[in-house]
Amino acid sequence: MMRGLVIALMMGATAASAFNLETSLRPVARPETAGAELVATEALASSLRPKARPNDDHAAMVLAAIQASPPKKLTDEERAAALAAATNPEPAEAEEPKAVVTVEDKAEPEAEPVLVASAGAFILPNALRPQPRPKGITQKAILRREQQIRGSVCGDPEIQGTDAGVILASTAGCGVEDAVKVKSIAGIPLSQVATIDCATAKALKKWVVNGLVPAVGSTGGGLSKIDIMGSYTCRPRNNQAGQKISEHGKGRAVDIGGITLRDGTKISVLKDWTKQKQGKILKAAYSKACGTFGTTLGPNANRFHQDHFHFDTARYRNGAYCK
Repeated sequence: MMRGLVIALMMGATAASAFNLETSLRPVARPETAGAELVATEALASSLRPKARPNDDHAAMVLAAIQASPPKKLTDEERAAALAAATNPEPAEAEEPKAVVTVEDKAEPEAEPVLVASAGAFILPNALRPQPRPKGITQKAILRREQQIRGSVCGDPEIQGTDAGVILASTAGCGVEDAVKVKSIAGIPLSQVATIDCATAKALKKWVVNGLVPAVGSTGGGLSKIDIMGSYTCRPRNNQAGQKISEHGKGRAVDIGGITLRDGTKISVLKDWTKQKQGKILKAAYSKACGTFGTTLGPNANRFHQDHFHFDTARYRNGAYCK
């Protein structure tokens, strides 16, 4: 009876074990189907595996083989062989060495003609580099400057002339302490030497440079000469007896009668003051003298100055006298 009980218990345990396996939570293995292989093939074909590098021939061959035929299920032996082939590729056949060409083997290249004319077409007609100075120009400039300094008076190279020293006169009130005889001003020659003092010579230069030359401009080719009608002379004002000594008697005055242009044209105060073109030049120049000189008298001043400009360096308490 005991033996039958044991057998009955064993059969019950076997049935329970079979029941437990059938009702276990472990997932049941999927059957192998053709559909699963197709899905795996498509997944491999469109996988995110990086593309082979351009110069990696072995990788390119592997990738081409994968794309050409869908993968199949490999055995353990086939998988091991494929892995070994991928990790240890056979060395590529060595290329035949290329022939080394020496300099002697090469044929000398033909020289291409150089088109100088076409290259010159891109060169500017006037180069920015300054032209070389003519020989001796520096020495000439230095010599000219030295001559100007030697021929200058009043410490100004643009005032050319000679020193006259002290001028004495028998008439009281006349005479010049430090007179100069001026021949040219700023390169413009005077029609005659003007005997004046240095203060008057410097004022005359200032007027010529800032007043007369700009007023003339390029008319007639520019200014060529200044017509001097009077400078130092011991006399009364306006040559009228009983008048005070004129500034001319002190070397402080100069009279301008007109100018000459480079083309030979003469413009005079007497004849051209009222003319439109020439008169415009004279009036423009005359207006610039006021202030540079202490006194300026012209055709509008009185009958004694119809034919010239009177300029002097007298100083007045109320400033310059210009009329």
